[in-house]
Amino acid sequence: MSLLSKNMAALSFHSFNHFSSILFSPSPSSSLSWNLSFALSNGGSFKGGKFVVLLSTHSNPKILKSNKKSRYGQRITSYDTDEEEEEEEDNNDMAGDDWLMNDDFAETHEYGVNGKKFKSQKGSGIEGNQRPQEQRKGSQALKSRQGLIISEDQMDVSNGNDVLKKSSVRNLYHSSNKMKEVGSFGIDGGGKLVSSTSKENRYERLSDEIDLDEKWLPLLDYLSAFGLKESHFIQMYERHMPSLQINVCSARERLDYLLSVGVKQRDIRRILLRQPQILEYTVENNLKSHVAFLMGLGIPNSRIGHIIASAPSLFSYSVENSLKPTVRYLIEEVGIKENDLGKVVQLSPQILVQRIDISWNTRYMFLSKEIGAPRDSIVKMVKKHPQLLHYSIDDGLLPRINFLRSIGMNNSDILKVLTSLTQVLSLSLEDNLKPKYKYLINELNNEVHSLTKYPMYLSLSLDQRIRPRHRFLVSLKKAPKGPFPLGSFVPTDECFCQRWAGTSLDKYLAFRQRLLLKEFAKKYEKQ
Repeated sequence: MSLLSKNMAALSFHSFNHFSSILFSPSPSSSLSWNLSFALSNGGSFKGGKFVVLLSTHSNPKILKSNKKSRYGQRITSYDTDEEEEEEEDNNDMAGDDWLMNDDFAETHEYGVNGKKFKSQKGSGIEGNQRPQEQRKGSQALKSRQGLIISEDQMDVSNGNDVLKKSSVRNLYHSSNKMKEVGSFGIDGGGKLVSSTSKENRYERLSDEIDLDEKWLPLLDYLSAFGLKESHFIQMYERHMPSLQINVCSARERLDYLLSVGVKQRDIRRILLRQPQILEYTVENNLKSHVAFLMGLGIPNSRIGHIIASAPSLFSYSVENSLKPTVRYLIEEVGIKENDLGKVVQLSPQILVQRIDISWNTRYMFLSKEIGAPRDSIVKMVKKHPQLLHYSIDDGLLPRINFLRSIGMNNSDILKVLTSLTQVLSLSLEDNLKPKYKYLINELNNEVHSLTKYPMYLSLSLDQRIRPRHRFLVSLKKAPKGPFPLGSFVPTDECFCQRWAGTSLDKYLAFRQRLLLKEFAKKYEKQ
């Protein structure tokens, strides 16, 4: 008989009767070795010839010590912070329009108006007491001197039936008085034989940074499929440690629901980094109610996933006590029409999770005083570009208004431009507004007042649209004398070729490509 068989038999002889009376009643068809394996993998330990079995109905979450610091030297807190790390969105549609790119000043700041200081605060309504306790089963593996390790078995209890989910056996041997792992195997959720390694090998950096519990490994493995790496798990741990204690089945159910309502798989990583608490939000009591709220605003199903990816923190706000009051304020105080709410939220989902009263009042007061904007005009600005309510006054709004003044516009002209194209407030001064103004004056022989008639000129790409179309008409000797018509930049490429150039679209696109390569070469030579 092998050494393994002898140990199994010895353990079974001394302990099986006592164990079976505690955990379950064996059936005649039950295998002795199977019951032993079942017991060892689900919390049983062998001490003094008896089994000690610990049963628990809930997890035992670890609480971060108040003096624990992150690898950056910052104090770790279990509370969420207001700072969010934004990742750049893919801009595949309408690449020629600058205003569709990520905003440079989409931040909320403190500032003063008329000598009064305003402070933006996050709204309350976090449903912290509604978080369900996650059930976990399992225990540390029993290690014998002969090198046998029976690792944790994942058990899923449903309707009183115990279902064996996964088991793995690791064979170890002694060499130079050290235990060395020679191989391991396991069965994944789909019944496929897969190789596995120890937590130290799979998450070596993570183990060095935090107290990694083996019970977290199934969740970490699952989340890794969404592109999360060890550095991301460290961020999640420091931001909200209990999120890593969630049962993998519960996490899969919640993320599957988000995917089912339109969240893209590539956005899951960003959502978890910004709002790891989302793994704790139940489908029935939280996720579904918030999705239903968004649909009630008139947001189409195809855009729900975009809203969630842009503002995942909305799930931490109470629908009744926070989100609905914000909507009422937009309607009753700001003046947004109810049938326009869906459009406004789609343009700026963050509007639902900010102190809308502070944001609105301060910017309304500023625009009224600075350029004499009436209330109706400011409401139009918010409707067209609600991101306006996020922009800093000192670093965002005021510098752009001053730039428009510096090129010769008066308050009336500025108001016309901002009311027609509020996105101007999101454009970079150095990379967009100033270069386009110089090209308008020096190359197109135009005047500033033409921008009040065609403010869209400021939102168009200089490299992709303005310069190519101008140079193309010049090459064809079809450029009109005098000021170049800004209206030629507005239509699509097809309409431009038919109406202004009188050539095929392919000919224009080939010209633009050659021009872009030349401009790129010039910039490269200057570097």
